[in-house]
Amino acid sequence: MKAQNTEDYIAQAEDFAQPVLRHLRQLVHQSGLAIEEQIKWQFPCFLYKGKILCNIAAFKQHCSFGFWQGKLLSDHANILEKSGENTAMGQLGKIKSLADLPSDEILLSYLHEAAELIDKGVKNPVKQAEEKPNIAMHPAFKKALESDRIAMANFQQMPPSHQREYLAYISEAKKEETQLRRVEKSIQLLHEAKGLNDKYQKK
Repeated sequence: MKAQNTEDYIAQAEDFAQPVLRHLRQLVHQSGLAIEEQIKWQFPCFLYKGKILCNIAAFKQHCSFGFWQGKLLSDHANILEKSGENTAMGQLGKIKSLADLPSDEILLSYLHEAAELIDKGVKNPVKQAEEKPNIAMHPAFKKALESDRIAMANFQQMPPSHQREYLAYISEAKKEETQLRRVEKSIQLLHEAKGLNDKYQKK
């Protein structure tokens, strides 16, 4: 069941994650900043002046806490993991208990620095998107979608990146029998309005 708000999200998290998520949530609100909470991309996000300041997330064996503009922070306490080239977020890394967190004082200083970036109107640098080659839809996948109106509708409503994941998942299989098995699996997931990688995220 998808969480409708942050409280629901935390309640659905693994037992080890709940105290970590609650502490981080409380700390964000203790910052003195005018914070709003929203569920975005199935994760609780904390917004400041309508902009994403940071977010929390729970997985099966760890939690994460990230700053939306993490790459622009000074990281004076050296607590942020380096993220990939295609993201400007800065993460604390895999958090498995409260002991893995930096001190409240340090986190609060990072929150205020992140808020200052928003106050100044600083935006993440825009990376020129690389043009990716089109992935042809497997004929069996096309036929299966045409035979399942629900799966077809859900596929068409997905972001292009999610559609591409399905096309790549099927086409990357070397054997035809493997491709057909992947077509069958994909249709089942799409019929239930699920993304290909949803199982890796804690609902």
